[in-house]
Amino acid sequence: MTGSSTLKTAAVWLGFAVLLIVLPNIFPSRTSLTLMNIMGVWIVFALAYNMLLGQSGMLSFGHAVYFGLGGYAAIHLMAAIKSQRLGIPVALLPLVGFAAGMAAGAVIGWFSCRRSGTPFAMISLGVGELIAASGLMFVSIFGGEEGISGDRSAGPEPLGFSLGPQINVYYFIAFWVFAASFAMWAFTRTPLGRLANAVRDNPDRVAFIGYDPQRVRYLVFLISGGFAGLAGSLSAVNFEIITPEKLGALNSGAVLLMTYIGGMAVFYGPIIGAVLISFMQSMLSDFTKVWQLYLGLLFVVVVMFAPYGIGGMVAQIIGAVRRGELAEKLPGWLLGTAGAVVAFAGTVMIIEMAYRLREDGRVLSAFGLSFPHEAVASWIVAIALLALGLAIVTVAVRWRRRGSLGAALRLKEVAP
Repeated sequence: MTGSSTLKTAAVWLGFAVLLIVLPNIFPSRTSLTLMNIMGVWIVFALAYNMLLGQSGMLSFGHAVYFGLGGYAAIHLMAAIKSQRLGIPVALLPLVGFAAGMAAGAVIGWFSCRRSGTPFAMISLGVGELIAASGLMFVSIFGGEEGISGDRSAGPEPLGFSLGPQINVYYFIAFWVFAASFAMWAFTRTPLGRLANAVRDNPDRVAFIGYDPQRVRYLVFLISGGFAGLAGSLSAVNFEIITPEKLGALNSGAVLLMTYIGGMAVFYGPIIGAVLISFMQSMLSDFTKVWQLYLGLLFVVVVMFAPYGIGGMVAQIIGAVRRGELAEKLPGWLLGTAGAVVAFAGTVMIIEMAYRLREDGRVLSAFGLSFPHEAVASWIVAIALLALGLAIVTVAVRWRRRGSLGAALRLKEVAP
């Protein structure tokens, strides 16, 4: 990297560190701290998953296995620290989770990384469900449905730092979020990280120049499993309990949604996805009982209309600013955003009124207005909003395409 790009990179990471430090001063409530702790755990897990999916092209449906096993290793050691009075600080448990996740990845990756594409995805799904089922069968290891619990305040306290207070738990997770994020970003700059991108794009060419794509996938799989285990250990410290559901498809599906919605093409995409979906899981459920339906709709919309995710859209805006094209593209983007908001409002009205029609008798209220689900006028308004929003989005898309075509024609006219 050049000197200017190095300074910019250092400034970004310094800003990230400062943000993590000052967030508790901006959101000091206990609820906010709890939510930010959950976001921190998911950020590490999503970045670890993106090492496979976004950087290496390996779609896994069972990556929660490494998250859960890392959490179980940490919780067992946490319990041993209290019962056997081991002189190991609980603050070092993420290293144990990293080692456990990497060890599990070494065993499972030995045979699963022999295949790529759909076979690899199916193997990951089978292994994930196998180990998740084992979590309910081997009670002595996984604790059955009740799981294994521990006490994070046990053990020595280096420099007087205790994990009892919630604010201390936040700074503990924030430290490991920063350290893990920086390490995973640094990995993308290594020769192995570049080879992972090459294997994703063209494994035959990588093999032609003398590198083994299977070995590259296996090494990336090891490292990704290690960071997933680290995220699991952070979860164990945060909640002081790990249950077999952490090993299952629900967690694997959640991290897939976070990574894809946030954006696989840019490093910070999974961070955006983890923050957004953690917020939806924790807060949106207080406002509606069908919040999971909105999460599914968001995923479908991103897959269809924004395949590079939210992070990809942010990267487009940053690129337009650097090229001086923001003034040209901003009107179309704003028009499309306005249409999407209007269409979203109509969709929410339709979903909420349909739910109330069958399951909930309460009247839908929004912006100081009431929309009775039994009134035809309410349905007309909802459908009209949806149609208007889709029409605006269509106009914005055509506008953008005409702009691209016009630029191409202008370039052709000036070409010699």
